[in-house]
Amino acid sequence: MASRDRQALARFGEDLAVRFLHRRGWEIHARNVRTPAGEIDIVARDGDTWVFVEVKTRRSTAWGWPEEAVTPGKWRRLYQAALHWLEDRGQPEDVTWRIDVVAIVVGRGRPQIRHFEGVDYGPETLE
Repeated sequence: MASRDRQALARFGEDLAVRFLHRRGWEIHARNVRTPAGEIDIVARDGDTWVFVEVKTRRSTAWGWPEEAVTPGKWRRLYQAALHWLEDRGQPEDVTWRIDVVAIVVGRGRPQIRHFEGVDYGPETLE
């Protein structure tokens, strides 16, 4: 798949994820945020909780489910990116936040959207 096709698919998936989260009452604060640790697809609020959302979109599950692409290494980069974002905005250390994954398959028919809240690979991943 050409890079432009991958970018279009990723953008389409992110648009779907934003609508999905917005329908659940979330406030979307930013998209495609770049930090020294990496990019955050969506920064949102779920009530009083900041949520850093990684969106993974695939055309099929032939090579696995989209959420399987969020490896411990990817999670570690998301974790560090979230910390940068919170620090840059002067958030208190005890602010409530988490990392979620929205996995989307856009094959035939209606897209399948799966939401995984509070994805955590544990402290050993950060070492």
